[in-house]
This record gives sequence, C-alpha cells and structure tokens, in this order.
Amino acid sequence: MLSGQMPILVLKEGTQREQGKNAQKNNIEAAKTIADAIRTTLGPKGMDKMLVDSMGTLLFPTMGLQF
Repeated sequence: MLSGQMPILVLKEGTQREQGKNAQKNNIEAAKTIADAIRTTLGPKGMDKMLVDSMGTLLFPTMGLQF
C-alpha cells in the first residue's frame, strides 16, 4: 500500500473469515451465481449486460463504457 493512503475495503467491517469445507462451499456457490449472470454474454449470440451500482452509475462491461 502506498504511504498515506487508506486501504480499500471490499467487505464490510466485522465480516467473518470462513475456512475449510464451508469456505469451499461458499466459493462454489458464488462462482455458480456469477456464471449464471454472465452465461448469456458468451458465444456468437452473446448479449450485452448493463450493470447499475448503488450510486446509479451505469456500466456496460462488454463495451467498456461507464456513464
């Protein structure tokens, strides 16, 4: 980390760390959820996705556009 910069928190403060089989199960479920979300973007007939964050910013990942 660069001197004087605050770390970027990806998880909420107080998030618990999982280990072992439970962590594996949670990671597999997360991967399946992401795969389901992007499945239709793949292949010659792939469709574009529009993502909206909590601030209302639009993101079109396949085009690299952000509004």
